[in-house]
Amino acid sequence: MDNKEKMLGGYLYDATDLSLCKERLRAKDLCFKYNNLKPSDTKSRRKIILKLFGKVGNNFNIESDFWCDYGYNIEAGNNFYVNHNCVMLDCNKIKFGDNVLIAPNCGFYTAGHPLDVDNRNKWIEYAYPVTVGSNVWFGANTIVLPNVKIGDNVVIGAGSVVSKDIPSNVLAYGSPCRVIREITEEDKNKYIKAEK
Repeated sequence: MDNKEKMLGGYLYDATDLSLCKERLRAKDLCFKYNNLKPSDTKSRRKIILKLFGKVGNNFNIESDFWCDYGYNIEAGNNFYVNHNCVMLDCNKIKFGDNVLIAPNCGFYTAGHPLDVDNRNKWIEYAYPVTVGSNVWFGANTIVLPNVKIGDNVVIGAGSVVSKDIPSNVLAYGSPCRVIREITEEDKNKYIKAEK
């Protein structure tokens, strides 16, 4: 098993492997190019994301700056919006469903390092997937850690550190992130002002 197979399989792997370094540089170069395009150059920006991501649906917008490790491990559904300063360490799969909104300064991290100093100093890592359902909104400054699954119809409040799975149809926030309550019918009218 080579280091890429180990990485995608959730095994400890050597992050300094030359082929992995080359793939990361390709992704970083594409991110750099993307981040330095005019926001109005939507055609060029779209081409880069289609080249970078493993899969992306219809109607997506990713604001600059955006950074990732490989790009090909990121899959997004339809209606995908990423606000400024997002980082996705996609050493393993990061999958988003449809209708996902990501506020500024969010991070999705599949990579981790051993707690043991001897192994960590050998530059070996592990990577576990992150899976996000459909109709999910991430508040600003949210961090999602490796091996987390988030259900459908979820709101993750600003400043959260998501280290455990979050079920569908809930509002969750905090550090560590925890379920606060279910999202109910009452929430549909909470922010609607009555017309005069």
